[in-house]
Amino acid sequence: MGDWLGLGFFVLLIVAIYFGLKRLGNQPKRTEDEFENRVSDGTGLMSAGVGALNELLNPNEAKAKEVKVQLKEGRFNKKKREGKANGEEE
Repeated sequence: MGDWLGLGFFVLLIVAIYFGLKRLGNQPKRTEDEFENRVSDGTGLMSAGVGALNELLNPNEAKAKEVKVQLKEGRFNKKKREGKANGEEE
C-alpha cells in the first residue's frame, strides 16, 4: 500500500510541475510600446540591492562594467602609438 502512495505522490508531482511550467510559458504578447514602457520603469529596489551585493562578492564585476562602458564609448585601451608604423614607411 505504501508503494502505491509513493508512486501516486510522484505522478502527482510530475503532473503539477508540467502544468505549472506550461502556465509560466504562456506569457501574454506585448507590443513594442508596452515593452519599452516596462523597460523604462527601471530596476526595482530588490534588483539594485542584489547588484550591489554581487559587486561586493565579486570585485571583478565592477571592473568588467567599467570596461564595457569604455568599449561602448570607444576609449578602451587607447594608447599613443608613437614610433609605430602608423603612416611611416621605411
